[in-house]
Order: sequence, then C-alpha cells, then structure tokens
Amino acid sequence: MKTSQPIEFTENLVPYTHAELAAKVAEKLTDGRFQHCLRVEQTSRKLAAENGVDPELAGITGLLHDYAKQRSDETFIHLIKTRGLDPALLNYGNGVWHGVVGAELIKDELHIYNEDILNAVRLHTVGAPYMPKLAQIVFMADFIEPKRDFPGVDDARKITKKSLAAGVRYQIQHTLNYLITQGAAVYPQTLATYNAWVGGVGTVATK
Repeated sequence: MKTSQPIEFTENLVPYTHAELAAKVAEKLTDGRFQHCLRVEQTSRKLAAENGVDPELAGITGLLHDYAKQRSDETFIHLIKTRGLDPALLNYGNGVWHGVVGAELIKDELHIYNEDILNAVRLHTVGAPYMPKLAQIVFMADFIEPKRDFPGVDDARKITKKSLAAGVRYQIQHTLNYLITQGAAVYPQTLATYNAWVGGVGTVATK
C-alpha cells in the first residue's frame, strides 16, 4: 500500500526514521511480503486510532510483524535451541516461528527492545489467553488488511469495526477451524487462545 505522503516518526520508539525502518524490513522480504507489511502497518494505525492505542506504536509493530517471515528453518531452530525458548517449538514450523521466534531477530538485528512491540510480534501468529490491545490490533490487522481475500474476511472486517475483541474471537475460531480442516498440528498456545477467547475457559483480559 502506497501512502499519499511519507510517514514520519515523532515519538522516539525505535532508533530509526520511518524510511530507515521500512528499508530494513524491505531488505529481508520479497516485495510482495513487504507490501503486505505496509498494509498491515496502515491497518494497525487505523485500528489503534479507533481503539485508544498509540497509532505510531501500532504502526511500527504492524510494519515489523513479518520481519522474520522468510528466514530459513535453520535460523529459527538455532534460536530456539540457543535462546532458552520452549523446545516444543521445534515440532512446528514457520507459521508459528516467524512471530514467536522472530522477535529475537528484531532484537538482534534491529536493536529494538520495546517489549510491547516484541510481544505483539510474538503473539500475531498464535494469540494468547491474555492479549493487550496492541497485540489484538496487530493480530487483526494482519488478518483483515485490504488485500486479504478469503471466505469470511468481510465478516471479520465488519465485526472488528464494531468490537476489536469480537474480531479476535472470530479470527481464532476461523484459524482453528482451518487447521483442523487441513489436518494440521495445533500449537498449544493457539488452543489455549481458543479456549480463553471462544471456549469460555478462564477469564479473557482484553485491556
């Protein structure tokens, strides 16, 4: 998504201008994936403005969310083994790794240590029983950005417009249904997210 005018950062949340950060993300991705990140950035900013979250913080996180998407399996496996991450991650793949493990690459390579940003990147692939609003925003922005086209996406957009939390519930139910239909393994945190947000197990915190 091309914007009508350049975005400028004003809050010193990261040690880059917007143009510098965008260039660093673009270096690690195909153009198609980078354009997706720009659309998620814009969608995150919009959802943030509608839900009382700092749009600049949300935009940065949306821009970064797929920073590690196109790294090798070997890179992720090395990080899981050397960073004390959950060994069960080794049983899964890029769909989980690029968020949960990818936050480590954002720290290592971009020197971004803002835990709100990192946590939202980690959670955008699997969710969590507790998701701060920033994490909910990026989770949904990735799902409903303008070029997403799958059965149910228009419903997801309408639901999210009315209620961010309802959008999260819709997405996690949609995702679990998809994984089951595909006969895919379900990462335990994804199931825990479903139980908390959809299945009524425990208390969902949405602030």
